[in-house]
Amino acid sequence: MKLLLVEDDRKIATAVKRGLEAEGFVVEVASDGTDGLWMAREGSYDLILLDILLPGRNGYEICADLRDAGDWTPILMLTAKDGDLDEAEALETGADDYLTKPFSFPVLVARVRALLRRTTGRNPVPVVIGDLVLDPGSRRVRRGDAEITLTAREFDVLEFLVRRAGQVMSKREILDGVWAHDFEGDPNIVEVYIRRLRLKVDAPFDCDSIQTVRGAGYRIGSHGG
Repeated sequence: MKLLLVEDDRKIATAVKRGLEAEGFVVEVASDGTDGLWMAREGSYDLILLDILLPGRNGYEICADLRDAGDWTPILMLTAKDGDLDEAEALETGADDYLTKPFSFPVLVARVRALLRRTTGRNPVPVVIGDLVLDPGSRRVRRGDAEITLTAREFDVLEFLVRRAGQVMSKREILDGVWAHDFEGDPNIVEVYIRRLRLKVDAPFDCDSIQTVRGAGYRIGSHGG
C-alpha cells in the first residue's frame, strides 16, 4: 500500500514515515501544502495522511480541492488542533477520519489499516433499496440513473445502513460497525455523516430514505416509506 504523508514538522514526518514503513507501507512525504496538493493530484495513493496546519495551503483547503476535483482517495487528518468544531470542519471538507496530536503510533496504524480495509476487498454484489443502488465492488452509489458522489467514510456509513435496511441502528452500533473499535471521539460524529448523506442521497431527489427514530437511532428504507 502506498501512502502520502503531508506534514511540515520534520521530526513527526520522519518518525511516522519510519514507523509506517516498518509496518510494510510505502510512504512518500510532502513538507508543505502546495507540494502536498501537487503530489496528491499527480501520484496514485491508497491513503493520504494530512496535517491541517501547513504552510502554503492548509489541510482543509487541500482536502476540499481534491474532493472538488473528484479525487476520493481516503484522507486521515492529523492535527494538533482539538475540539468538536475542528473535527467537524475536517469532515465537512471531505476527510474520512481524524486523529489529534499527540497520538499513539499503534492507534495511528490501526486507523490507517481500518480505513484501508473499508476501501478494499468488497463484496461485488450491488445492494438495491427502492431506486437506490449501492455497489460495494466499485464503491459507487446511484439513485435511478443519477450518480451520487460520496467520500469513503460516507460510503461506509451508507453501506452499513443499507445492509441492515429496515433495522434501527444506534449511534454506538454505527460507530462500532464503521469506525475503529477504539474510537474515543464524540459519538455525535455519526450525526455529521447522517446529515451529509441526507444532503447527497435524499434531498436532491425529494426522498426521505435515511430516517431518524427518535431516541433509538437511524434506519434506511425505500424512498420515505
